[in-house]
Order: sequence, then structure tokens, then C-alpha cells
Amino acid sequence: MSRTDYQSLFQKAAEYYSGDRTEILSYVSPDVKKTLEFGCGEGNFSVLLKKRFGVETWAVEIHKKSADVAAQKLYRVLCADAEDSIRELPEHYFDSIFFLDMLEHLINPYALLDKCRNKLSSSGVIIASIPNIRYYRAFKEYVFSGKWDYRDHGIMDITHLRFFTYKSIKNMFASLGYEIQGIHGIHPTSSKSYRLLNTLFLNRLWDTRYKHFIVIAGTKK
Repeated sequence: MSRTDYQSLFQKAAEYYSGDRTEILSYVSPDVKKTLEFGCGEGNFSVLLKKRFGVETWAVEIHKKSADVAAQKLYRVLCADAEDSIRELPEHYFDSIFFLDMLEHLINPYALLDKCRNKLSSSGVIIASIPNIRYYRAFKEYVFSGKWDYRDHGIMDITHLRFFTYKSIKNMFASLGYEIQGIHGIHPTSSKSYRLLNTLFLNRLWDTRYKHFIVIAGTKK
């Protein structure tokens, strides 16, 4: 496979960059003043932040066409690789830094999260939405059917380089010196077979109910 063919696997449809993630707003402090969003796409989520909280919105987006669109809406947008952008960002400045379904696309999400600690204000937090590889509908495919098939989107998105569970999310943030303020499951399955199986396993499969986990974490005082 040539490099061009390999890169073509990572081309996304336009709607991939235009989501607004309204479900995240309920996890944002009303006191937020300055925000940073990594992987902002066309900037629609940060626009929501700006409208609801009146915040100064910064963002980072590597996809140039999307970054150009976002730049028309937000305070400042850096078109750059996430780690490369760090040196251009002010220290101890942001009240919230967002990673919305973005960390799983990185070779080394630990390194970026570690560097972001110095970018947070004294009471600032990381807010991340992370896909759960143990989500029931994916879980049953590889556990019961032996399938590990990549797709254009979702849990098995072909561009995912890292995979996370509830426990590994907790361990990642704790190992980097963050204090976890909360982890919340979102986008639950409505499967009846999940409910039956979880009951049989005495609720040990509770975490497989959720497609994503939202983690809120700040630096230890």
C-alpha cells in the first residue's frame, strides 16, 4: 500500500467535522471564561460555548479546510498537529480544555494530556469524551462473534489508534497527576440482551452499557 493509499483511509466525510456535541454542555462550569478545544472540526461546539457562556474560544484543528471555517467563528484557531500547537498556547490560561472524541486518534495521548496541565488555569479542567471499546454492541461482536472489523465511524472507526475502557481512562488521567472530578457514561444502549446479560453477571458489565465516557479532571492542588 502506498503512502497516498494509506492516507486515503483517514479521509472523512464533511459531516465528520461539523458536529456540535450539545450533550457536552451540561458538564461545563457556568464560570468558564476561556476555553480550548482540540480537534474542533468546523468549530460548532466552541460556537455553542461562546453563545451560552460568552467565552473566549481557542481551538486546534489539523484539517485545514475545517480550521479555515472554524477561524471565521472563534477567537483563535491554530491549524496544526495537536502536540505541535502546544508551544503556541499560553500557560495557565484556559478554564476548560476539551478533547471530544479526539484522544483515541493520537499515537500518544498521554504526552498531549501531560503537556496540557500547564495550560490550565488554577481551577481549570480537562473535559474529554472518549469512546468505550467495551460498549455492548461492539463488545458482543468481538467476544461472541470473533469479529474485529473497522468502519468509517463509531467505536471501530478505522482512524482510531488507541482504545479505552472505563478503567483505562481512570488510570491514564491518574498516572499523569490529574485529579478526576467525575466520569459519566453517555449514549447508553437500549438493548434488551444487554440488560439480561448484565443481570446474569450481577452488574459486572455495567460499563458496557455506554458508548462514551465523559471525564472531567483537574490538576491536583
